[in-house]
Amino acid sequence: MEYDSVSRGARAMFFMLTPNESSFEKVEDVPQYVQQATPFFVGLMVLELVVGFLKTGAPVITISDGITSLSAGMVSRLPLLLMRGCELSAYMHVWNHYRLVELPWDSAWTWWFTFLGVDFCYYWVHRFAHEVAVLWAAHQVHHSSEYYNLTTALRQSVTQPFTSWVFYLPMALAVPPSIFAVHIQLNLLYQFWIHTELIRDLGPLEWILNTPKHHRVHHGTFAQEADKVVYGLVFPIKRFEILYVQLHYYLYLWKKSKTYKTISNKLSTFLNGPSWKPGKRRLGDHNDNPKVTGKEVPHNPRWSLPVQIYAVIHFLLVLKTYHDLFENKMILSQLTILGMTGYVLLTLTSLGFLIDQRPSSAVLELFRCVVMMTLLRYNYMKPLAPSLAVPTEAFVSLSLLYWALHSIASQLLGIKKKAN
Repeated sequence: MEYDSVSRGARAMFFMLTPNESSFEKVEDVPQYVQQATPFFVGLMVLELVVGFLKTGAPVITISDGITSLSAGMVSRLPLLLMRGCELSAYMHVWNHYRLVELPWDSAWTWWFTFLGVDFCYYWVHRFAHEVAVLWAAHQVHHSSEYYNLTTALRQSVTQPFTSWVFYLPMALAVPPSIFAVHIQLNLLYQFWIHTELIRDLGPLEWILNTPKHHRVHHGTFAQEADKVVYGLVFPIKRFEILYVQLHYYLYLWKKSKTYKTISNKLSTFLNGPSWKPGKRRLGDHNDNPKVTGKEVPHNPRWSLPVQIYAVIHFLLVLKTYHDLFENKMILSQLTILGMTGYVLLTLTSLGFLIDQRPSSAVLELFRCVVMMTLLRYNYMKPLAPSLAVPTEAFVSLSLLYWALHSIASQLLGIKKKAN
């Protein structure tokens, strides 16, 4: 049974499940494929790190960018702790009240029809996310990394699911929610493995599948890979603070719209393409964008090795808390879930401040360590392993002491400067 479970989990990553083993009558019976994929995510990322280092002699993942990408993935799924996903909730409402026909849930034809239907709808979700500025404000999160590796696949938007559900509703007129719930997860999981530079060319499969080679140029300059692929946004954000990464483009659109006088131009700022300006075509003029030279260097701020190790350890601790939260959400109170969700957000934000080397990072990290110590004392948090309980508490205590002394020293230095 354990071997079968591992086999199904591994094949789910590549959309290689059969209709017989992935068709269910009720939504409640559908496995949480995405949540169960965590070990495979970790395993493949470690494999990419090792193989990449052996091939290039350098790590394919930087700590700053990797933590930010993984943080974005964690934040994108936090709303699922408090409510069912928008896509499935809206889908079930349409199915329950407006379906025209009811395709049999146990038919292979229904499974393959849904396979094609979800992929077709996803194409339009993705296309609109690139062509409508307010939708791009969500999707830009995924493209904001200037690197291309498996952690980039997990750099997802917290706001995109609140609009993408609309595109799948036509399927609810005929396809049972249980079959849709399978395919919406498998479609998402498939996107993971194509985010790597280690797989170069898959021959004839390049003509019919979304492959690493094809998706690399989508994340970059969309030209033949004879030239260097430059990843990221037209205007790199050069920030790692997770809420800024997730939400900054909405603020940009708002400020941009305020520079225009007419209602038409204000609305067009949100509904036309990201590069649109008055007098330009709907998608804007890409000639106005900065030219790619191939000499672009990803933003990789210098920060000390001890702080990098510190950030990695605390990230692993919050990742464990995040995992436990999802595992136990059915038995936890809403207040506990809300409080722990707040702690996860606080930690990811504070780590971003440390990476960005913000002036207020020490005070925020001090406050976070106080919260963390409190959660450990009252058993709301667990160490990475039971045997690490004492070392974990000692490490958090030392972290708290360090940031307290750091904050005091900074305050005294500030007073001294003012006195001079």
